[in-house]
Amino acid sequence: MDAAESAKNPNPLLPESRKAAGKRILPAGLAALYHKEMADHVRSKRLIIVLALVCLTCFASLYGALSIIREAVSGETEFIFLSLYTISGNSIPSFLAFMALLGPFVGLTLGFDAINSERSRGTLNRLLAQPIHRDSVINGKFLAGSTVIFIMVFSMGLIVGAVGYLFIGIPPGGEELARIIIFLLFTCFYIMFWLALSILFSVLCKHAATSALLTVAAWLFFAIFVNLLAGIIANALFPPDDLASLMSNYTAELNLNRLSPYYLYTESASTILNPNIRSISIITWDQLHGALAGYLSLGQSLLLVWPHLTALVALTLGCFAVSYVVFMKQEIRGD
Repeated sequence: MDAAESAKNPNPLLPESRKAAGKRILPAGLAALYHKEMADHVRSKRLIIVLALVCLTCFASLYGALSIIREAVSGETEFIFLSLYTISGNSIPSFLAFMALLGPFVGLTLGFDAINSERSRGTLNRLLAQPIHRDSVINGKFLAGSTVIFIMVFSMGLIVGAVGYLFIGIPPGGEELARIIIFLLFTCFYIMFWLALSILFSVLCKHAATSALLTVAAWLFFAIFVNLLAGIIANALFPPDDLASLMSNYTAELNLNRLSPYYLYTESASTILNPNIRSISIITWDQLHGALAGYLSLGQSLLLVWPHLTALVALTLGCFAVSYVVFMKQEIRGD
């Protein structure tokens, strides 16, 4: 090796191609697939319709909250800004209730045909024939969907806060802003769970309609039937005959309800947005006697709902991990 070549490549054991590969941070093709999926989502009429529906319902909840917010707070101005997200109007649910109800449909729309549509159109095998890593396909789809969810949730949350500030004229405090940001993060992880679940069904099912129906069925089960089954199972295990059995019945029903992501999200978000909530479990009179009335600090509220956030993140990562493993082991053939 001459002096000129040694100056260009001081380490003869590391060629220029290997050094360039060593500088690569993202897997091959992940950035390109991410940008492709983002462009597809932006141009998707289906997603635009779902986002328009969610935005319309959220503005309706804001209108309902603003119409009665002065009567609801009874002249108090402390933490009044948080009531924009929790107060329900006349026959209009709150912003929190709408996100818990319609948020799963955003995740379903983004992921129910993520893999099986590529396979049915015959584009998946051509995509994998390119010089990209196979896992970049499913990683790019999940990251692009998660980005859309974060943009949607934080945009609507900030718009609700801005319109509410213009109406009530009271700026939020630092703790209120922190609670709102944490609430929006909870909402993002909640919708990301449904995105991961819909991608899992998209990997397992050959047809997009089947994966969509399975995701909707899962949403109905967790949102409605888990609560019914929890009450039935709790009554069967602990008939409410006396005070001790009544407490056992309530505890069993509460723990069974917490198996549902829908219940985990609503309970944790309500605790974050309402500093008056001092406990999420049953409280006896002995525990309540002598307690001082007041608001919980943000740190104390986070201690109450930290297991909820951990469970939502674990469920999301678990669903995506299963879909990742199954997709990596599937045989991709051209039809």
